[in-house]
Amino acid sequence: MLRKLMLAGTFLALASASPAMAADITACLVTKTDTNPFFVKMKEGATAKAAELGIELKSYAGKIDGDHESQVAAIETCIADQAKGILLTASDTQAIVDSVQQARDAGILVIALDTPLQPIDAADATFATDNFKAGELIGQWARESLGDAAADAKIAMLDLAVSQPSVGVLRDQGFLTGFGIDVKDPGRWGDEDDPRIVGNDVTAGNEEGGRTAMENLLTKDPAINVVYTINEPAAAGAYEALKAMGRESDVLIVSVDGGCPGVRNVADGVIGATSQQYPLLMASLGIEAIKTYADTGNKPEPTPGKNFFDTGVALVTDKPVEGVPSIDTKEGLDKCWG
Repeated sequence: MLRKLMLAGTFLALASASPAMAADITACLVTKTDTNPFFVKMKEGATAKAAELGIELKSYAGKIDGDHESQVAAIETCIADQAKGILLTASDTQAIVDSVQQARDAGILVIALDTPLQPIDAADATFATDNFKAGELIGQWARESLGDAAADAKIAMLDLAVSQPSVGVLRDQGFLTGFGIDVKDPGRWGDEDDPRIVGNDVTAGNEEGGRTAMENLLTKDPAINVVYTINEPAAAGAYEALKAMGRESDVLIVSVDGGCPGVRNVADGVIGATSQQYPLLMASLGIEAIKTYADTGNKPEPTPGKNFFDTGVALVTDKPVEGVPSIDTKEGLDKCWG
């Protein structure tokens, strides 16, 4: 019990119950942080759906993206609380598997949100954007936007973490594939030998990390003219680093998320294009799946032809290119993270 209390002290966000609670159905939401707007929206979706269905929801988050130990502690608490289901966005998609298996062995439905586990079937189900497709769309858009100049691009790759969680690998490799670069081993980033890639650095998915990573890569090659970013907070940080060097107007930044602040950054020219995903939908569907499992014992099925349930993706840009489907920022703001 003492160990449980000590571990619980590491949580940035302590458990919070939804207004309407059913004593016989408890669910947990475990996210990477509670400060990234993406996960704030995810929690909003889970909380609203839990209240609607009369489920008691307890929410946990790490201090920062990459805080694996807090997620392990959260899962242990959910097991002890006899939760019926856990919705999880894993910081370390391989290291968390043992804890997930313990939860499943206890009869708990575990659904990965946004970030597939490694292997993906370590969870009972995954509700996510097609993250490879999200990366591929921004890669295609960047290549077509540059035209012939794409052959001589100087690309900075601003990734998530050195542990290479699946979401970071899929977006990175999707972008390079869309841009027309050989990705070598598609299961990891950083092994490419295309001379257009200046280098990879990690951002922890936040603005400060994006700024630092961009500064590091500009030191390596100040002529960088294309920047891939794992998400929009990292993109905002990269933009600030470029602005400090007077380079903000001649570098193409692309990203993934499609949150309202990110879409506004597209409208303002900070980001050229972003791939929009729908975390509120992921979380609300996850809560519905937990309710169905509690009532019937049935587990969710993946999208036909895929090994996860695809919650959709759309490229958002005000500078469309031929052959790459997109929506403009007005539509993107109407849809942001719904």
